Amino acid sequence: MSFDPKSILLFAIAILYALTIHEFFHAWTANKLGDPTAKMQGRLTLNPLAHLDPVGTICFIIAHFGWGKPVPVNPGYFKHPRRDDVLVSAAGPISNFVSAFVFGVIFQMLNKFVMETSPLIVDLGNLLITTIQINLILAIFNFIPLYPLDGSHILKGFLPRSMLSGYESVCRYSPFILLGVILLGNLAHIPILHCIIMPPTNYFFKMFSGL
Repeated sequence: MSFDPKSILLFAIAILYALTIHEFFHAWTANKLGDPTAKMQGRLTLNPLAHLDPVGTICFIIAHFGWGKPVPVNPGYFKHPRRDDVLVSAAGPISNFVSAFVFGVIFQMLNKFVMETSPLIVDLGNLLITTIQINLILAIFNFIPLYPLDGSHILKGFLPRSMLSGYESVCRYSPFILLGVILLGNLAHIPILHCIIMPPTNYFFKMFSGL
């Protein structure tokens, strides 16, 4: 992606949407399952400002990698804590995955039925492509089973109870492992994270966009 103002704007719109829908559905699912914590803290909203983390936003602008403000969850409210934690955790990345599919359908309809090639149509097509890509990347990244990513909570919900203590011990080191993998890609050009995320991203992007 080139760093002209239009590309930056399209990227910013896509990121704002992807982060907002991701965190909103964490909050919505938790609330539906009996945990009002996020709702009481004003996180059950589609207002992007409620979900932006200042440092994470700056990182997105500078490095095209960052994060939103995590939604607070109190499993003590859940009737079935292990199951409900999995559902809440999965709701964020699933919302991104579904969004990518929906925007892919819109993009394919645009290509099929709109013959006009005005700058506005071209920009709309580029926005849809960017939004599909960002939502897929965010979904697949968050499915990685490393704490604090959503995938770690999902994996924890399926592990036998006898393994939970050992897994929680490993989770203490997971943020450092994740940071190390990110730094290896950015500083040492060893693209471990890229190799994990991009193959499924490219597969589903082609499927959803028809490109």
